[in-house]
Amino acid sequence: MVKENIRVELREGLHMRPAGLLAAEMNKYQSRVTLIYGNKEIDAKSILCIMAAAIKYGEEITVECDGEDELSALGAAERLMTCRD
Repeated sequence: MVKENIRVELREGLHMRPAGLLAAEMNKYQSRVTLIYGNKEIDAKSILCIMAAAIKYGEEITVECDGEDELSALGAAERLMTCRD
């Protein structure tokens, strides 16, 4: 299992479009991917769960990945939430 704290750098936070992109990308990986925001554990493969968390710009979340491709999944999640290519 790997995890990393990430600050959301998307101006509108994780609203519908970026939540959809994140969920679609995380579904490409075998690993379980969880976003930890406050006391909530959010399934990063579910657009509805991500949107319901209402994660805003500048918030810090923990991304936790567990599985055979966990490092790749973590890197992809970081790129999507920090606008890094």
